[in-house]
Amino acid sequence: MRDDTAEATYRRALALITVLVALVGVVWAVLTPAFRAPDEPQHVNSVLRLAYGGGWPAAGEALVGPAVDAAREQAALATDVPGRHLDRAELPPFVDVPPVPDAQRGTVTPENALADPLPPGTGTRHLPTDVVDQMTQHPPLYYALAAGVLHVTGTAEARWDLQLLTLRLFDVVLLLPLPLLTAGAARRLLARRADGGRAAALVAASFTLFVPQVGHILGSVTNDALVTLSGAAAAYLCARVVTGDVRWRTAAGLGTVVGVGLLTKVMAAFALPMVVAAFALAAGPRGRRAAGVLVAGAVALAVGGWWWVRNLVVLGTVQPVGIPDRFPDDAEPNGPWYFVRTVVTSLTRSFFGNFGWLEVRLPDAVFWTAAVVVAGLCALAAARGPARRGTAVLLLQPVALWCGVVANAWPDYAAHGWISAVQGRYLFAGLLALGAATALGLGTLLGPRLRAAVPWVVGTGAVAAAAGLAYGFWGFYQGPDRTVADAAARWAGWSPLTWPQLVLVGAVGVVVVVAAVLAAARFSRVVPDVPDHPRSPAVRVTETVTATPSASPATSSTTSVAAGKAYQ
Repeated sequence: MRDDTAEATYRRALALITVLVALVGVVWAVLTPAFRAPDEPQHVNSVLRLAYGGGWPAAGEALVGPAVDAAREQAALATDVPGRHLDRAELPPFVDVPPVPDAQRGTVTPENALADPLPPGTGTRHLPTDVVDQMTQHPPLYYALAAGVLHVTGTAEARWDLQLLTLRLFDVVLLLPLPLLTAGAARRLLARRADGGRAAALVAASFTLFVPQVGHILGSVTNDALVTLSGAAAAYLCARVVTGDVRWRTAAGLGTVVGVGLLTKVMAAFALPMVVAAFALAAGPRGRRAAGVLVAGAVALAVGGWWWVRNLVVLGTVQPVGIPDRFPDDAEPNGPWYFVRTVVTSLTRSFFGNFGWLEVRLPDAVFWTAAVVVAGLCALAAARGPARRGTAVLLLQPVALWCGVVANAWPDYAAHGWISAVQGRYLFAGLLALGAATALGLGTLLGPRLRAAVPWVVGTGAVAAAAGLAYGFWGFYQGPDRTVADAAARWAGWSPLTWPQLVLVGAVGVVVVVAAVLAAARFSRVVPDVPDHPRSPAVRVTETVTATPSASPATSSTTSVAAGKAYQ
């Protein structure tokens, strides 16, 4: 009975942590000024194009429509927010622009949603960058889904700020499964432990609370939201595969979620090393595992990989350029060490907290400390943790993403001396791996004390998330010599929500934080029937046979013991 009670308290705590993670995204969605997230105007423009039947032009031939262009002007995007790391003399301060009243904000209609098509044979090379929509270099799946959301919610023809908030909340919905999948992967890797890995799972689910940039980016309009979800689903299924689930339907499901990612953005391709390694290190006959890789690869190709094969065949490149590179002047590269130092710093900072258009930066000490802690715990889990192989397999995904971003940045640096396309959000497809590995590393460090630490981790994560939101509030709205009340009034003035609605969001947030911490504290006090130690081989055999019902009676025992070894 006590184990049943532990499971019930675990599920309650996980549900509240999941709600807390999503609510942080909601607060970011209503806090961030309009279009103050990377490429958000272009993302919205591509959604509107599909919502109004404008199709998907070739890369380099899409323009920003009149509705989005007017909305950017009303949102005062051509200004500098007060927390910007470097003010630009030619642009006015955002805090000096009075908010446009709600009733005066433009409405998107069939007459202004679409840009006039370019004349045949022309391109955007000689046009100003702010009129070009480069998103057609990506596949259209995310934008098609978001366009459907506008129609379903009745906001396809609405004020631009209401449309923007609707699309931001759609991305928060895509964020919602992330803590559940992360907890599920941690439990799968630790299924052989007496407590079923519940404590580590709750810590893993809380991971994104410590990464303010996740709430900021995934509370904005971006195709990274769907890539993050597909990457997390792929990592969860790889956790199942490496622990012995090599069924055909698991392989097909893995190929499907990777394919969905590939039909969204090329970053999903960096899950492939993880997929291959998961089958290579799983228990079971070699032929079955090889067939699983082929099934997953074939399904991924059929669902979304064909887009990139077509690009290669028709265009001669995997991803075409949506907007030509326009470097001010060629500069002499400062050598490999400068490149490495700059790229690593930029990637790390913009992974943990670089808000707006990468302009409101967390202090160096904050993001470097966070990076060292995460890297150290991940390394500890991979080297000495209870699920070393599984942890190493999952970590292949963020490592491949990191290497891909660095390798992609080098050619422009070598040719022009400029470093571009280095953003931490490109690593978000690997968030599940980082969250699960961090939790397993902390469990390795604390041992049985991890259960008692769960409410402290959740509480600290809530404080970190609140601190990130407070820093964003200061950086977006509180100008020099302005009070917090002044900043709050500006926030309310720009927001599509009313003051009572903003207060309600904040009050719900406080209630959820308290409930999540209390649920985690209750979980930490519930002791399961069996001490927290690895289960006996006999128990592992029973569980693995249940997970793989296709095994025959003659082979199930051998396969189960091998699967138990795969957890190591």
